[in-house]
Amino acid sequence: MVVYPHATSPTTRAAVPATRATYARWARASAPALGIYVASRVVVLLTLGIVAKLRHRALGHYLTRWDSHWYIQIARSGYASAIPRGHGNAAQVNLGFFPLLPLLIRLTHWVTSLSYAAAGETLTWCVGAVAAVAVWWLVRDHFGDRVATRATVLIFFSPAAVIFSLVYSEGLIIALVSVTLLALERRRWVMAALAAALATACDPVASAAIIACAVAGYSAWRSDRDARALWALALSPLGIGSFFLYLWIHTGSPFSWYLAQRAGWQAGPMGTGIFYAVYRLFAHGFNDVNSLVKTITFVATIGIVVLWRRSHVPRTWSAYAGAVLVFGLLSPIVGISPRLLLRAFPLFAVVAARVSRQRFVVIAILSALAMCALAVASTTISWTP
Repeated sequence: MVVYPHATSPTTRAAVPATRATYARWARASAPALGIYVASRVVVLLTLGIVAKLRHRALGHYLTRWDSHWYIQIARSGYASAIPRGHGNAAQVNLGFFPLLPLLIRLTHWVTSLSYAAAGETLTWCVGAVAAVAVWWLVRDHFGDRVATRATVLIFFSPAAVIFSLVYSEGLIIALVSVTLLALERRRWVMAALAAALATACDPVASAAIIACAVAGYSAWRSDRDARALWALALSPLGIGSFFLYLWIHTGSPFSWYLAQRAGWQAGPMGTGIFYAVYRLFAHGFNDVNSLVKTITFVATIGIVVLWRRSHVPRTWSAYAGAVLVFGLLSPIVGISPRLLLRAFPLFAVVAARVSRQRFVVIAILSALAMCALAVASTTISWTP
């Protein structure tokens, strides 16, 4: 019998075009999400470009400020080994930031030979595109194409969406959590757990993904005695657990992140962030942009939660978004900010599904205008993203 190594069976030949057709359909379906993402980044770049021109600054100056500086510093030099004495600006140190984004920036720098700042920008822009596609498919699975497109618009034109153009971890978080929630719905437990574990290495608020894994795992175990579901709970804390173990070895304390945050940024009694914002708004009026924005966001969140309670959404979405909001409620200074609400991104899907077409258009326009306004405010000390 003669075997022809390059020959393919009719079944194999049929499978190749079928696979290509599947990828082509997937790419066409993902096009709206990518188009929305690109459009939102163009709007932000034009806004920041105008500010840079008027202030005689380079555009890059506004793309690597605030937390971007810390992530790039970690990628370049690694973590500090101790927290400086004092409180506030004098005590701020890069131990207050999680490691996955800096690790990926360093990898991008090594692969592309770009500067650390350029590598960070390239990475976060690409990750943001992945996040847009992941969100679109997650929402599509439950609500269909129209709502998926609406939700993607609301997320990537949200007031805090300027951060997708900075070296921030939100794009990475949203991409990984979207994969987590999608995998949980499809009972791909290990994939969900690994995506959640990576998310928890981005930011402490992303640890809300662990709650979603726990809810899905317990539900599957209780209804079907599916022992594989326990992997979702067992593996999902690996990211944050590994980081705290590293801190223990590197600094002598597994709580160095918490101590650094308390010393440099998060001073004050736990659970007072919202009250602090409202108090400062009444004390300083509209001159305190941060408190004004947080108060408006808190009121808007109450309205969204009311819509949420009347909607039929997966329990994993509720568990994740609810846990994110609890993080905000517990914070001594952040409260419910536009950036925190952005991390609770499944909430935007409910708004997209429940409002009429006319109201959606109004909300989207107002949201985009707020995004531009906060992009301008982020170039000064008026609003800290």
